[in-house]
Amino acid sequence: MYLLAVVATMVGASYAAVPLYRRFCQATGYGGTVQRRESVEEKIARHAREGTTASREIVVQFNADVADGMPWKFTPTQREVRVKPGESALAFYTAENRSSTPITGVSTYNVTPMKAAVYFNKIQCFCFEEQRLLPGEQIDMPVFFYIDPEFETDPKMVGINNLILSYTFFKVNEDQS
Repeated sequence: MYLLAVVATMVGASYAAVPLYRRFCQATGYGGTVQRRESVEEKIARHAREGTTASREIVVQFNADVADGMPWKFTPTQREVRVKPGESALAFYTAENRSSTPITGVSTYNVTPMKAAVYFNKIQCFCFEEQRLLPGEQIDMPVFFYIDPEFETDPKMVGINNLILSYTFFKVNEDQS
């Protein structure tokens, strides 16, 4: 009975791992996950009222990975974009199911360097939402983001001109009943 309880607990923990990790990262900022205080809309409106302008250009590079056992091809559509703090930008990732069965996946993300993640705000993103792809299906997924103008005036950001937005897709185990 004890062994059966341990096995059931381990199976349950594996199903809960991605959502629990997501909540942990969002709550603590661990792994470069962006924490939310003020909404992006509130930040944009505040900086527009204050007339904040930026001169510094930031290069945002994109990275894409899939977890072991995930038969998807997952790539950024562009390698990088250049954006000034206070500006928003749009980027795309492409996912393709290379298996012969439908697969549902979910992605997590992080921003590096970690200390810059607080200034990186996603307005629209596919992360943490389940994506179901049929065999051979390919989709483009947008990421609309904004870099807070306070990035430019923070002394801890001096010398940081490159950010990396990295996504990893994980396979979602589905009930076969």
